[in-house]
Amino acid sequence: MTKKERFQKIIEWFQTNMPVAETELKYANPYELLVAVILSAQCTDKRVNQITPHFFNLYPDVYALAKTPVDDVFEAIRSCSYPNNKAKHLSGMAQMLIEKFNGTVPDDVQQLQLLPGVGRKTANVIVSVVFDKPALAVDTHVFRIAARLGLSTHAKNPLDTEKQLVKYIPENLLPIAHHWLILHGRYVCIARKPKCEGCGLKEICLYFMKQSKPQTK
Repeated sequence: MTKKERFQKIIEWFQTNMPVAETELKYANPYELLVAVILSAQCTDKRVNQITPHFFNLYPDVYALAKTPVDDVFEAIRSCSYPNNKAKHLSGMAQMLIEKFNGTVPDDVQQLQLLPGVGRKTANVIVSVVFDKPALAVDTHVFRIAARLGLSTHAKNPLDTEKQLVKYIPENLLPIAHHWLILHGRYVCIARKPKCEGCGLKEICLYFMKQSKPQTK
């Protein structure tokens, strides 16, 4: 099977079996999603969704957040992982949004990465989810799933994986492909104990083939 054929089969499977795939983070506007994605680093979406309703009641927009002391921001997110760093990132992000972007979340990956707490993955999430631009964010789930399915080969880091994926996935499918892979990794192809037997992709999955191959002595 060629690389192109593998991508085509996997894309067709997701289109049939997961026609609707979107972020599980709760948000109402670009500012709220930006906050949620910053909080989601090394933290579950479920936990973030427990934090953000109260957070947005306190800080409904970037201006309210920008004028809030970091210690107060910390108190609002203390149940999240790494609250010290994230409080500083959120405060710095809000201040820079006002100073450099007139309080508006930019729709450009490079500009977004100027903000504290925003790396390439976060920037890609924002532009694809909120602005419907052809970008594909690679987190730990996407990095793992792409390698197991054989969509990426010998990728050393998320950027390597991203470059390989965008080469074969049609531009218009990049935003949803991000969610296909994340959700598949979150609920089926789990890191430690993947649910291979119930996976509809096992017949073409390199990881499954390797694991099920008889061991020779």
